[in-house]
Amino acid sequence: MSLAMSRNDLSEYMAQIFPQVHRDFVIEELYEDSIVMRLVVEDRHLRPGGTVSGPSMFGLADVSVYALILARKGRLSLAVTTNSSLDFLRKPLGGKDMIAHCRMLKLGRSLAVGDVLMFSEGSDKPVARATMTYSLPPEGSAAAAFG
Repeated sequence: MSLAMSRNDLSEYMAQIFPQVHRDFVIEELYEDSIVMRLVVEDRHLRPGGTVSGPSMFGLADVSVYALILARKGRLSLAVTTNSSLDFLRKPLGGKDMIAHCRMLKLGRSLAVGDVLMFSEGSDKPVARATMTYSLPPEGSAAAAFG
């Protein structure tokens, strides 16, 4: 299956459906089975002690998988997270952007599963790993056409 949306189309669509946070996330690379996303870390993403917060890393993982689903399936805004697992491996570097390497493990008719490794910019040691499962609306349904 090829990409249904280009990197630019995907960025524009994400800005439409998530106007409140779209500037936090940048698509660095987009391939048929993977995406590299950046969380632009600002003070509001930090927890006491100056490290990137868990909720910010969860958001990066969630958006990465969602964006890859959109890139593959098209404007499917009503796909929803149904399960997640997040392992914190080491302390992220404060003041550094977070980089997520996401790959699609399964993209079916009703479920999608993605795996995400997150790094502090400039480091090759992962700080977190997440697996996210999404429920996809049935093809031809009003929910699938919502986007």
